Amino acid sequence: MASLLQLTALFFFLVALSILFSSTPVHCDDDDDLLQGLNSYRTARNLPTLAKNNKAECLAEELAEEIEHQPCAAAAASNATQQLQLQLQLANYPSILKKCKIDINYTRDGVVMQVCVPNRVSTLVLTNFTQSHYSRYLNDSRFTGAGVGSEDDWVVVVLSTNSPEGSFSGGYRAAMEVGMMMMLSPCLMGMFLGLEIFVGMMINN
Repeated sequence: MASLLQLTALFFFLVALSILFSSTPVHCDDDDDLLQGLNSYRTARNLPTLAKNNKAECLAEELAEEIEHQPCAAAAASNATQQLQLQLQLANYPSILKKCKIDINYTRDGVVMQVCVPNRVSTLVLTNFTQSHYSRYLNDSRFTGAGVGSEDDWVVVVLSTNSPEGSFSGGYRAAMEVGMMMMLSPCLMGMFLGLEIFVGMMINN
């Protein structure tokens, strides 16, 4: 009987442990491949690679979801500034920033780029960024980070800087930390409770 209880306690301990360490989000391989392609483009021009910026990635994913049902013709704005303004005019843009835990004051120097490619053919997506007016931003060493998001035929890339005004950091940090603690607490409680029961039974034996 004691052996069965030990095995049960050990089982719950291992389950809690696996949940705790498998809680990292899974990102789309296509998005990672695009970021790698953009970094290869920058490396060939002796520019530092773009580090993945989680906040910028969240924003890119949310913006891609917002525009996924728009026709590709909507991507034909004459320049990047007009396209950025299009995104900033979204009625729920503030709620998107809040969801991604971004303070709007830390977005001023960042850049939002989006392209629409039928079936998201990877080579065409890359060239739509590197061989267009967007290349001026990709060739700018001020940008040090990036986030990529995609939905249907749309791909959004958000470039960030090391300066606070373009870091996409800031607000809602406290809420994020509280949320993380609330998410991890049940796992931690289950893990330590299972460990305590298991160790107690081993000592009694």
